Amino acid sequence: MRALVRWATVAVALAAGGIAAADDGAAIKELTPTGKLRVAIAVGPATSALYTVKGDTPGSYHGVTITLATALAKKLNVPLEFVPYLGTGEIQGSAASGVWDVSFMPVDETRKKFVDFGAPYHLLQSTYLIAPGADVKTVADANRAGVRIAGVAGTATFRASNAASPNATHITVNGVDEAVELMKAGKADAVALSRESLTGLKDKIPGSHLLDGGFLNSTTAVAVPKNHPEALAYVTAFVEEAKASGLVRKAFDEVGMKTSQVAPAGMKP
Repeated sequence: MRALVRWATVAVALAAGGIAAADDGAAIKELTPTGKLRVAIAVGPATSALYTVKGDTPGSYHGVTITLATALAKKLNVPLEFVPYLGTGEIQGSAASGVWDVSFMPVDETRKKFVDFGAPYHLLQSTYLIAPGADVKTVADANRAGVRIAGVAGTATFRASNAASPNATHITVNGVDEAVELMKAGKADAVALSRESLTGLKDKIPGSHLLDGGFLNSTTAVAVPKNHPEALAYVTAFVEEAKASGLVRKAFDEVGMKTSQVAPAGMKP
């Protein structure tokens, strides 16, 4: 009975979002062209709705997207392969190369030129982590000449930071670890990332603090390379089911994201 209720919720959510139901055979062929599910993941020093961390054994990872990817591969009954990147800018840049089949990333209009987004699973806010001693008390304070903001190349958060703080000096880095090292070395006053990611980083930089409020309010969603409609419908249905079943909530809680919000059913990216 519970399974029927969940699928009814998924069907309503898909209809509300204007997403057609997938033909499973066509979707599986489109989603797993190599016979396995290749999932592009962002790897960093702390977990978030997006970022994963390396596990204890080579090639293993831990995080929200790992939980979702594992469940999706199990549903498809295919082997799972992770394709690691330093950030979502690299993931979106490789979307047309055919090296990955599905990913998870924050939604913005620029990124929609590279990938097609399915259902959001997370309500996202991006803000700044401020270095010890830096005179930045609000998001508005960051928009000043001389304020040095580090952010990961090609990410929705870094694009939003450039737009919100045009008077600051923006320092482009390849990955989160590099941003942390810049702040530790006194070469960055702020790091721009999602609130969850920054919460995980705060303890790595004693004396740093998170700002209230944010400069980007968006969602984190499942994504596939452009022009894969059957795959898009399938992964959208999967995420809606994962939200309805409590899997997304459980994945958040397992990495300590107990106050993070699951995106509502049927929400559009």
